[in-house]
Amino acid sequence: MAAMFACCLGCCGDGGSGHIPLKEMPIVQLDTHHMGTDVVIVKSGRRICGTGGCLANAPLHQNKSYFEFKIQSTGVWGLGVATQKVNLNQVPMGRDTNSLVLRHDGSVYHNNEEKNRLPANSLPQEGDIVGITYDHVELNLYLNGKNMHCPASGIRGTVYPVVYVDDSAILDCQFSDFYHTAPQGFEKILFEQQIF
Repeated sequence: MAAMFACCLGCCGDGGSGHIPLKEMPIVQLDTHHMGTDVVIVKSGRRICGTGGCLANAPLHQNKSYFEFKIQSTGVWGLGVATQKVNLNQVPMGRDTNSLVLRHDGSVYHNNEEKNRLPANSLPQEGDIVGITYDHVELNLYLNGKNMHCPASGIRGTVYPVVYVDDSAILDCQFSDFYHTAPQGFEKILFEQQIF
């Protein structure tokens, strides 16, 4: 019996200590492998500045995703969802079928068509938090935690959070530890292996 017990301990893959190392889960952040040529990503993959766009490093696989952006400095900017085929050097986005974005002027564009518009008195300003929900059909927008009732749809395929900047805009991405509570049923972005 003692020999069997010793064998079990000795078979545990790390020399017999009995500890199995846990694989650390990746952190959702802006992906420096999928960004425009004049984009600068800082603050551990959470802040974008320069000119152009950047995708997050995790696609939106789960049914209901939520993420936020804080406008640190105004200028030309946009945020939403996009496929990996989006042109990250083209500003503004929303000109083709590969992106669905809220632009700094309050318009929501996809395939060069205005899909919706924020109310005129609700345009995001410096310091504001823009929240986004996405359920594989519809993108919805929140301003400082308040639902803007500004749905938009039309994009197809696997999408990622996307953000673009120009004209001195600086935006921070928040993919967890949100400023505002996620709307009911929506949660932070999960990597595919976290879903199952």
